[in-house]
Amino acid sequence: MTVETDRSRAEAAGATEGVGALPASRLARIPVLGRITRWNRWARLVALMGVAGPGLVAANAGNDAAGIATYASAGSQYVYGTLFFMVLVTVALVLVQEMAVRLGAFTGKGLGALIREQFSLRATGLALGCLLLANTGLVVSEFAGIGAGFELLGVPKWAIIPPAALLLWGLVLFGSYRYAERIFLVMSLVFFAYPIAMIMGKPNWGTVGKNLAIPHLSGDKDFILLAVALIGTTVSPYMQFYAASGVVDRGTRTIDYPLIRADAIIGAVFACCISLTIIIATATTIGGTGPLNSAADAAKALEPVAGQSAELLFALGLIGASALAGAVVPLSASYAIGEAAGVERSVSRSFRDAPFFLTLFTAQIALGAVVAMTPIDVIQLLIGTQVLQGLITPVVLVYLLILTNRRSLLGEHANKRGFRIAATVVVVGVATMSTVLLVDTVLGWFGLG
Repeated sequence: MTVETDRSRAEAAGATEGVGALPASRLARIPVLGRITRWNRWARLVALMGVAGPGLVAANAGNDAAGIATYASAGSQYVYGTLFFMVLVTVALVLVQEMAVRLGAFTGKGLGALIREQFSLRATGLALGCLLLANTGLVVSEFAGIGAGFELLGVPKWAIIPPAALLLWGLVLFGSYRYAERIFLVMSLVFFAYPIAMIMGKPNWGTVGKNLAIPHLSGDKDFILLAVALIGTTVSPYMQFYAASGVVDRGTRTIDYPLIRADAIIGAVFACCISLTIIIATATTIGGTGPLNSAADAAKALEPVAGQSAELLFALGLIGASALAGAVVPLSASYAIGEAAGVERSVSRSFRDAPFFLTLFTAQIALGAVVAMTPIDVIQLLIGTQVLQGLITPVVLVYLLILTNRRSLLGEHANKRGFRIAATVVVVGVATMSTVLLVDTVLGWFGLG
């Protein structure tokens, strides 16, 4: 039985009985939003914490090993010069994540299934091909990030990557979606290391505020390259696939949408605030020294903590972030391809019930771990992967925008005029930057750049 069938039956039952007709025991377990108006502020906060899930996990997964390397490199290369650009990227992420969870909440289907149903086979192949291309490099980078983090602690990567891969694999294979999601949320706590580092670095808050409010953009190739990488790591395609599928896998009802929407928005803002603190922390300590060349260089971004504590803090952040994304990235591809193929896909299912879904997840974990143990330049791999993500992101965003614009699919929950205009501006802006970078790169191959 598919996830969609289970959910549609549950929705049908709810529609037939009516919320008011439900037994008190069942009614108590349903987060009816009308009740929230009678709760005090603390109760509302508890409700938001209880619904925290796909949106927060997906957004935080974007602050992975590649994201940390990219944000740190932005601070070391341009000091505070990318802060205003990151504000724009934050707005983009909020819009994109909200569209993704809305699709999942009101259709009961993931992005992969919707693309298969609403577009041609060729268009579906293009979307999934882009996702797989981007995710392959990302899975490798996540395990490389785990290895790099432990190497800062004196543990060789060959001794830690295999057991880390087994732990992440077991978490998904032998757990339920709810259990895995809670573990992912606990992993997110590691990101608080970066605001601490930023504060202890004692940045010039006046300069920080000025760069956050006043545009500071450049047309040179290096800035565009970094800007596309920042977009790629912040608005990653896999995040949209995971967010929509996660909403479905946790069994979300349409009545839960306002809380799911809040989860997506809060998650996006929180993740981008962490990104800003990484940039500020790096800019304060090694700003203006140029691009990063190693994990050790990135560790210096946390020197305000003093001595070896800086490397420890960076290592913990790198390990935790990489572990979170090391599970979420392959899950997003497994969800998308499983949805497009029309087979069972759920973390809550056993290997017997969902063999294709879990085999695909297993293969990605194995590939990422094996390649990550080879001699590779970790920082260049991480940043390069984000540039690739930035080039592919506009393709996925076009599908997402078209789907959420369709009233035939979402009815009254389709994008309203103002939202549609804002989302279109985001997609066009991202596509324009990616195209400029692509054209410049191709011209460079022929000595014309």
